[in-house]
Parts: sequence; structure tokens; C-alpha cells
Amino acid sequence: MVAGRKRKFNPDIPAHIDQLALPRGIYWHDGRWFIYTPHAEGGRRVRKTVAYGSARLSDLHAIVEAQVNGYQRGTLRYLFDRFHESMEFKELTIGTQGDYRRYAEALVAYVRRDGSSLGDVQVDRITTPVVQRLVEVFAMGRPANRHQPALPATPSKANHLFRYLRRTLAWGVRNGHCVHNAAAGVRQAKEAKQHRMPTPAAFDLVLAFARERGALPSHTKGSCPSYIAPVMVLAYSARLRGIEVCTLTDAHRLQEGVHGQRRKGSRDSVTQWDDAMITAWDELVARRSAIWNRKGRGFAIPLRPEHRVLLVEQTGNPMAKSSLESAWQRFITTAIRQGVIEQQDRFSLHGLKHRGVTDTVGNRGGKQDAAGHQSPTTTGRYDHDLPVVKPPRRR
Repeated sequence: MVAGRKRKFNPDIPAHIDQLALPRGIYWHDGRWFIYTPHAEGGRRVRKTVAYGSARLSDLHAIVEAQVNGYQRGTLRYLFDRFHESMEFKELTIGTQGDYRRYAEALVAYVRRDGSSLGDVQVDRITTPVVQRLVEVFAMGRPANRHQPALPATPSKANHLFRYLRRTLAWGVRNGHCVHNAAAGVRQAKEAKQHRMPTPAAFDLVLAFARERGALPSHTKGSCPSYIAPVMVLAYSARLRGIEVCTLTDAHRLQEGVHGQRRKGSRDSVTQWDDAMITAWDELVARRSAIWNRKGRGFAIPLRPEHRVLLVEQTGNPMAKSSLESAWQRFITTAIRQGVIEQQDRFSLHGLKHRGVTDTVGNRGGKQDAAGHQSPTTTGRYDHDLPVVKPPRRR
């Protein structure tokens, strides 16, 4: 039972509340309901607002019961948990769900100035200035002080957390968990444009290293997956993201070239064949056939071309984007450790698309079509070529 003295009649309490039925441990003052909680640093108890005048008696009982059980209704933590149980969340991809859970943990664990956590704050008390300040703190960083630990400057993380919070609050408004979306109208942090595109020399060295180590027997010392080299070729030549390589099927092999089925609103395009792309595609087909036809496995080979994924795991199932990224990180780390490239020359798998767009012959319009971008602005972020122009002609 929550501690509390015998309650007297209070004329200021809203008339729709039966004061004789109020739970112990919750109090009314100045238009809000509050409880006493121990201070983060010990010592005297502090008041903590948990509801306002519109709260019903059942809501107050639920709040007190949640306090006893260590879980409070109406808080930001409560909203996140309800969102993660919703149909909208379950319709997201597994990777996105994992990202959202990490974002929720970071927001819930954020330490406020008074030492309390952001997850224990009532959603209705979160305002637009609070969200704006939160974005700025994550973006610019924060030194450690008496109650708050230090935070590094992470503009990209700040924007990810903001977008997750904005979506969750919008869901909460639609489903009656909060009154307004405090994240609407908040300005995002400005992120540095990091593309991690390989230099031509680094690309050639890493590709040769991938072919050398991929030719070694699997699971032997110094070997790497045999699919790394052909994946590099297709990602570069067809200007594909990692997920777009993972979803290539036999249906994407057209007579005139590779049909790149793109994500994030980009337009599909067909990249004409060259010798390197033909070799890379055939290598992945041969690898897939060896896995599917392995003695004693009895793998059911799909009949329809659109169901025959080009890049598969050793089990024969389609390769997940996370598996490809993990294999790439292990490989590129090995290449640096072996002295193939220097640490400053490290590049990402997505950087191969940047290299492919930059190396595309033609003007900005041709590069835009090759990359499948909807706007020249997006192409400008991928095209790092320095244009050579003629000097002005004096009239």
C-alpha cells in the first residue's frame, strides 16, 4: 500500500472526482495531480506531476498502481511500449523495428537536468521547445555535470531520434495516447556530408584482394566470402545500394542489362551489360547453384524467376542486408589490417554507388538517370566529379 495520511475534503479538486474513492499517495495542487518520489541524489522527496484536471478517477488509480509496480501510465516510456505493440510497428521491416527499439532506449535513458530520465516524463508535458532542445543536445553534444553524463556530438543520431519521436507522437495522437505532436515543426540538425567513396586506386586494390581471398577454400585462414568481389562489381556498375543487390533475382537479368529495382523513392533503371558485370552475375549464379544442388540438402528451387534470388546464404535462403553488411565490415577490416589500403582510405559498401555515379560519363542529367534519382539535388550528393569548364570569352 502506498504511504499517505488520511485525506480531507478539498473543494479545489475537480467535481467529477469522488474524493472518498481517491487512491492513497496522490495529491491535487494548482490544477494538477502529483505524487512524491525520492530525489535522484537521495535526501528529501520531490513532487512529480502525473496528471491534470481532465484525468478520471480510473486514470488516477492506474497511475498509483503503476507506481507500485514500477510502471507509470501516460509516460513517454509507456507510449513507446504501446507503439511497439501496434500493427503499424509490426508492419515495419525487422531491421527498422530493431532501429526503433534502439532509438526508444536512447530517448528513455536520456538524463534530464534534475537527474530524472526522459522516459518517466508525462507525454502531455513534452512541448515543442523541449524536443528542439533535445535535438540540439544530441547534435552538439554535452559535457558532464552534476546530474547528467557527457554526450558526444552526433548530428545523425539526433535526427534519427527526432524522426522516431515524431512518428511515435503522431501515432499517439491518432490512437488517443497524447493530445498533440510536440515534434511537429522542430528543426532537424545539419549533418556533415560523408560519403566514404573509394578512390579509384583503393577500389582496384580492394577488388583484387576480394578476388584473391574469395578464391581460397571457405572457412580457411585468410579467406573471405566469394560473393564479395561480384557484389562490389554490381554495386559499382549498376549504382546499387546493398539492399538492392540483396534483392536481385533472375527476373532482373534482362537481355539489354541489369534491371535495378531501387529503394527510397528512386526510379528503376536498366544498366547495360559489360564484361565485368556479366562475369560477376555468372559467378553469383554458379555459387547459388552449388549451394542449392549440394548433395543431401534437397533444397526446393523456386520455379518463377522473380523468386530465385541471386545472392543467397550458405543455407540457400536469400541473404539479408544485415548479413551482407556484417560480411563487408569484416572484409574491409581485414584489408586494412593486411595493409591493402590505409585506414583513411576505408570506404563503405554504399560508397561504391557514389563511385559509380561519379565515374558515369556524361552530364548531370545522364548521371541522374543512371542513379535513378528523382531530383538533380540528390544526384549532386552522389556526383563528386569536379567539372572542367571553359574560361569566359570576352565580347
